[in-house]
Amino acid sequence: MPSVLDPELRRALAERVRFYNELGIYDFYRRPPVESDGTPAVSVRNQPEQREEMPRNRSAVAVSTIEGDTFASPKAETRLSDPVKALKAIREHIGDCTRCRLHKQGRKQIVFGVGNPKAELMFIGEAPGADEDQQGEPFVGRAGQLLNNMIKAMGLQREDVYIANIIKCRPPGNRTPERDECDTCSPFLMRQIEVIRPKAIVALGAVAAKTLLAINAPMSELRGRWYDFRGTKLAVTYHPAFLLRDPRQKKEAWKDLQIVMKELGLPVPAKAAE
Repeated sequence: MPSVLDPELRRALAERVRFYNELGIYDFYRRPPVESDGTPAVSVRNQPEQREEMPRNRSAVAVSTIEGDTFASPKAETRLSDPVKALKAIREHIGDCTRCRLHKQGRKQIVFGVGNPKAELMFIGEAPGADEDQQGEPFVGRAGQLLNNMIKAMGLQREDVYIANIIKCRPPGNRTPERDECDTCSPFLMRQIEVIRPKAIVALGAVAAKTLLAINAPMSELRGRWYDFRGTKLAVTYHPAFLLRDPRQKKEAWKDLQIVMKELGLPVPAKAAE
């Protein structure tokens, strides 16, 4: 490792470690250096394995640093009982984010999340689109209008739920987010979930589902069941943008939402049983 790291690399490493901490991973192992032919650069025979341990107390402040950058900074929101103030603290920590390449690729603003900070139901999509990037709020374009209709069909209003995305910046051309972009940004989403503590989460689309569940499977296998996600039940359904492209799948998405409604004790309309 060079003696001085690029600031962006330091931030990326800090966010990556924070991401693993959110997943409950605190121990890290350093591999010995190797030569180009694969042999050890230094003799490691009979040497104990080098192991770096992160503190297991989630409320503790990690003291490991890279050139002055704290690996896992303290979560200011953990000291706040008001979820509104806690979410505001997370947003302030994000700042005018430059942690990944997206801040250089045309994004206008951070799209944090919107809705009831005490919501029982949370929807998580993939990434902001053009309309969301312009207005600073998730799901406000055509896909957002369809999501609003889906929420209303469940007997709820948009203001009753909380809506967010895996990443908070629009990828150029609405391309699919890259893995490292999801890894860098999703820890902030995990903190939002921890503050809101919803009874159920609905992952909208394959990117959201695969990122949250760390499962590489087609939608046909991901849908139709509950997952235990950090103590919260999580269901998977199609992204509204996909439903706009293939309206035939709206019936399948409605089946997914009925499962969620039953879990939350919401009445299912009689016509839904057809």
